[in-house]
Amino acid sequence: MWDFWLADDGERYHMFYLHASKSLGNPDLRHRNARIGHATSTDLRNWTNHGQAFDAGAPGSFDGSATWTGSVVRGPDGLWRMFYTGSRFLSPDSFANIESIGLATSPDLFAWTKRPGAICIADERYYETLGTSSWPEEAWRDPWVFWCQSDQRWHMLITARGKDGLEPDRGVMAHATSTDLVHWAVEPPLSASGSGFAHLEVFQVIKLNGQNHIVFCCDAAKLCGHRAGGMGGIWTLPVGDMPGQVDFTAARLLVDERLYAGRIAQDRRGKPWLLAFNNVSANGIFEGGICDPLPVSISSDGFLEVCAQ
Repeated sequence: MWDFWLADDGERYHMFYLHASKSLGNPDLRHRNARIGHATSTDLRNWTNHGQAFDAGAPGSFDGSATWTGSVVRGPDGLWRMFYTGSRFLSPDSFANIESIGLATSPDLFAWTKRPGAICIADERYYETLGTSSWPEEAWRDPWVFWCQSDQRWHMLITARGKDGLEPDRGVMAHATSTDLVHWAVEPPLSASGSGFAHLEVFQVIKLNGQNHIVFCCDAAKLCGHRAGGMGGIWTLPVGDMPGQVDFTAARLLVDERLYAGRIAQDRRGKPWLLAFNNVSANGIFEGGICDPLPVSISSDGFLEVCAQ
């Protein structure tokens, strides 16, 4: 198990997580074989596993290689929507892959129906696409979807790369909008290249005590520019109203990369907790699995921080 995302039906928390068989041997092969699993909990600590949510697509389809990270929202019609990443690797001996966003729907968060084809793809007007740089993939993944009351639209934040700036320092927050959760218009990015991240992964926007915070991930290997050589992991940044322009040069490390793909969840009392997957051991070996919840607070200067237990 590694990346995951959460939904709350009011009674149970639902975790959707990436998983692959350990029989693959090399843990790096998990990315080519990822599927989405499902588990539930009433307390964020004790989980019941329900197995695979749905399978990857047919070979050659947008999600024909693997299904990757996403998010879940409930529409005004009561139907749950899962926006997830479809990955299509171009050959078994190459890292080249094309990522795009798919949609599955469910009445109850258990039985899912996939919508055929991708609903949102990288737009070359605003974003780097495969073959336009030395980057080995067409980055268009980890959709985070939320409703904005002020403009009456749904907004999607996406891991992508900008068209300008020095390589590899082109990680940006991509943006798409919708009025019906089906048809999406790709917009210009909400951040600029050059913030020190080759990619900004697994976005979450959460409001705590009236303040919006963005949580995202980048490991040490993908830090660049003024951040090159530093420690990677889970990052945090207080921001204004979303959607809005974000300056990721001000982002701060929340937890080092022993943990990754962090999500802030609130318990039934409203207390925030950080969950993340166990990434690498002290000797750099991939571990996998989800950590116990870690208490989170807001520091005196407004950033999220993990509290001592």
